[in-house]
Amino acid sequence: MNLRFFIDRPVFSGVISVVIVLMGIIAIFSLPVEQYPDIAPPTINVWATYPGANAETVQKAVIVPLEEAINGVEDMTYMTSTASNTGDASIMIYFKQGANADMAAVNVQNRVNGALSQLPAEATKTGVLTEKQQNAELLTFALYSPDDRFDQTFLNNYVKINVEPRLKRISGVGKTQLFGSNYSMRLWLRPDKMAQYGLIPDDITAMLAGQNIEAATGSFGANHQTANEYTMKYRGRHSTAEEFGELVIKSLPGGDVLRLKDVADVELGDEYYNYSSEVNGHPAAMMMINQKAGSNASSTINEIHEVLDDIKESLPEGAEFVVLTDTNKFLYASIHSVIRTLLEAILLVVIVVYVFLQDIKSTLIPTISIFVSIIGTFAVMSLIGFSINLLTLFALVLAIGTVVDDAIVVVEAVQAKFDEGYRSPVLAADDAMKSVSSAVLTSTIIFMAVFIPVAMMGGTSGSFYAQFGITMAVAVGISAINAFTLSPALCALLLRPYTDEEGNAKNNFAARFRKAFNAVFSRMSSRYVRGVLYVVHRKWLLWSVIGVSLVLLVILMNITKTGLIPQEDTGTVLVSMNTKPGSSMAQTQKVMDRINHSLDSIGEIKYNGAVAGFSFNGSGSSQAMYFMTLKDWKERKDEGQSVDDVIEKIYAGTSNIPDATVFAMSPPMIAGYGMGNGFELYLQDKSGGDINTFKKEADKFVGALSQRPEIGEVYSSFATDYPQYWVDIDAAKCEQSGVSPSEVLSTLSGYYTGGYVSDFNRFSKLYHVTMQAPSEYRINPESLNMMYVRTSDGSMAPLNQFVSLTKTNGPSDLTRFNLFNAIAINGTPAPGYSSGQAIKAIGETAQEVLPSSCGYEFGGLSREESKTTNNATLIFILCFILVYLILCALYESLFVPFAVLLSVPCGLMGSFLFAWLFDLENNIYMQTGLIMIIGLLAKTAILLTEYAEKRRAEGMSLVKSAYSAAKVRLRPILMTVLAMVFGLVPLMLAHGVGANGSRSLATGVIGGMIVGTLALLFLVPSLFIVFQHIQERVMRKR
Repeated sequence: MNLRFFIDRPVFSGVISVVIVLMGIIAIFSLPVEQYPDIAPPTINVWATYPGANAETVQKAVIVPLEEAINGVEDMTYMTSTASNTGDASIMIYFKQGANADMAAVNVQNRVNGALSQLPAEATKTGVLTEKQQNAELLTFALYSPDDRFDQTFLNNYVKINVEPRLKRISGVGKTQLFGSNYSMRLWLRPDKMAQYGLIPDDITAMLAGQNIEAATGSFGANHQTANEYTMKYRGRHSTAEEFGELVIKSLPGGDVLRLKDVADVELGDEYYNYSSEVNGHPAAMMMINQKAGSNASSTINEIHEVLDDIKESLPEGAEFVVLTDTNKFLYASIHSVIRTLLEAILLVVIVVYVFLQDIKSTLIPTISIFVSIIGTFAVMSLIGFSINLLTLFALVLAIGTVVDDAIVVVEAVQAKFDEGYRSPVLAADDAMKSVSSAVLTSTIIFMAVFIPVAMMGGTSGSFYAQFGITMAVAVGISAINAFTLSPALCALLLRPYTDEEGNAKNNFAARFRKAFNAVFSRMSSRYVRGVLYVVHRKWLLWSVIGVSLVLLVILMNITKTGLIPQEDTGTVLVSMNTKPGSSMAQTQKVMDRINHSLDSIGEIKYNGAVAGFSFNGSGSSQAMYFMTLKDWKERKDEGQSVDDVIEKIYAGTSNIPDATVFAMSPPMIAGYGMGNGFELYLQDKSGGDINTFKKEADKFVGALSQRPEIGEVYSSFATDYPQYWVDIDAAKCEQSGVSPSEVLSTLSGYYTGGYVSDFNRFSKLYHVTMQAPSEYRINPESLNMMYVRTSDGSMAPLNQFVSLTKTNGPSDLTRFNLFNAIAINGTPAPGYSSGQAIKAIGETAQEVLPSSCGYEFGGLSREESKTTNNATLIFILCFILVYLILCALYESLFVPFAVLLSVPCGLMGSFLFAWLFDLENNIYMQTGLIMIIGLLAKTAILLTEYAEKRRAEGMSLVKSAYSAAKVRLRPILMTVLAMVFGLVPLMLAHGVGANGSRSLATGVIGGMIVGTLALLFLVPSLFIVFQHIQERVMRKR
């Protein structure tokens, strides 16, 4: 390879690097910023409501027809659904990663349209909504009244009218869920007055259909040559309570008319009273925002903040916005921490390089290579659609110690030429490049090649590997370009022999330090060569070390904890709470007041937002959810102030509240994989049997899990003891009275459900008119005595004459997973155990406890983690095979590549050894580091084998060529390895935001590089002798 062109034209070489840097700088400002790449699978949500229906009715009448139609839609992976006693139906359909979210939504919508005819009219009347979203909370905020000046109804509708429409126009916003209700014109029908006038709810519905309407009334004078034209306008829908109260129901004897206000209390109220929100004990309107599939989370959150800041200026006095959860807060804190680590790593690497080169000019050349390679990588990231995220930033931190390798090899080779007596920097640079160019090219190809399999791997883990690996491979590739162009040109321009023509060295501090360092290094090098010869003459020691390393590697792989993503302190805690079944909203609120009092004593909590009537496991009056924002990490530096410590304090503080079942967790590390950081699984009833029998099996399973040491908290909110009543209609009595059962049920529904019966316009929006009996008429079963249905002769008969009630118990929510009835179970690993160990314990417990009629499947991040372990093993095998094949092609040998590859297991063993010693998980971060270890150790070993092969080709004996390579290559190998290790020390010692991921990544790489380098320095020369000997005996010489 003739590289003299770049040495002779340093300006041209410099321009190449400057262009690379400029392109990188431009790309930095255009690249999107996010926590992780868009790796969550596309998710489509189908939502419907069946007002007044219980969970079983919603499941049978709404969910089952929709699921049967949706099942098997293109690229679908699994589907979950929830039906609640509030009448809500929700179906979540998850698709393969990489599936087009827009096409998925269209395909689901087409299936839904085909099933609409099978749904009840009440469900289709309120609408069946299909929308694409990620099953992840993007941001939760609240509008609250610190001085209690405004109630929840006002705050909810202020958000609905003034905030939500603007938020929905943000392209990345998927679903906005307000834990509150729209305005509604409430018609509180008084049953006694209704009976007095011989009315039933259907009469009110018919009256509204006839009077509360919009109509086109035409105009006068249209199309006439002489007449003026006048448009006629009908007043249309009414908009105030007073106007609705004046609606005429019927005429009365004597010429009077009966108006709506005579039989009902009319007011502007809430459409539903299912939720109650508060922040720090004050009334609030709380909204959770989900991300739209395929959008950038960080930029979407920034746009949301811009909208909230703009609206904040016009908020009424006494109302304030507060952001309860915001993934950007953790993102930017983590990026800031990684960037600080990046700068620290650069400084340490420069210091290491200077110690070995003992010259500022020599140190400047690898330093320039760092900046060219790191900044230039951003340009390629922009071209291939990557983003600035934690994975790509971590890759660049690790690349710092790697991108200096090639420049170091070049500078070291030039200095070696000066030591041989070269006086011309140009000739020294030219001859040095001739001697090292093939080694630089070969090692770079090998290092980049190990990331080829991971770039082709699909799924979540494949996305992680690809983002990290390709970023690092690009950085190393640019460093190789720099090593072939700018580095030799700078060597020719800047470097000079250390001695003059008479061989006299300068007598300054740098010269004295150089002399002392070289003397020490020379003695160490001599001892090292003796050690190499010791191993060369004792082959049993060589194979023993490799064998022991392989055995230890297998053992350590089995005893090291496993996981997918290390959990970090995100500054947010989510708490799901259940009270005893059958609790009303008022009773649940009393329990929440006790919990709030307990939470007030936890000083790390800054904001505490609570919602009654909703939790991540379902909705209902006995459920509640807390969104807690912790104080900034800078204010929580002391022992016992981490998010895990706060969760322990929450459990401790709520343990003495007998009516509260509490489950606390952190948000998931990857958006789109559930709502919490623990494990998520669904127990399935594949027999279609009785729900109570299924519940007993679930309780038995949960109880067995709670006894496992790997399981910390395990929790299921499913219960079948919610007090309920069976409603039976006596058809015989109905027939005798001339009233149909459907009329009885319609009257019952009209008084009890709070149904949607008409519309009205107000505040430039369309709202529902809702009809229901006042709450004092719906307290207990005896209230049926006050509700009347009209018989065929026009008389009024109480409902209890036709309706009988049987007290029973049942669930408040029903869940299905892939068309089977299911019970959701959530939990967290016990302290000191990983999520992988918890998943393994779940599998073992399921085999021991569950009958054949029950199965289970994981959901969310647990589903991905359960599939990732096998993928990781396959990836490592493919990396070894690919490296071997490339080495075979480069060396034209089937045997010499083993001299490189057999030293790699020692490094892998070192990675697992350090992970085990520091009690870290074998997660995606560590596995990414292991792939990097394979490339780095192979790259380092090539420096030895490539030089030894050249010396052998020149006629040296096998032993002499091996130990001469060891002696010559020791210095650049130690320099590059120490630069790598010291560059990772800041990551290994990281603390605070994002520290767990940093330690997982760096510790394994440092362990692998230290152990692997020590092993290859002594093993590779001997391995080269062994396999080169086999090569020469078995393969025909060319």
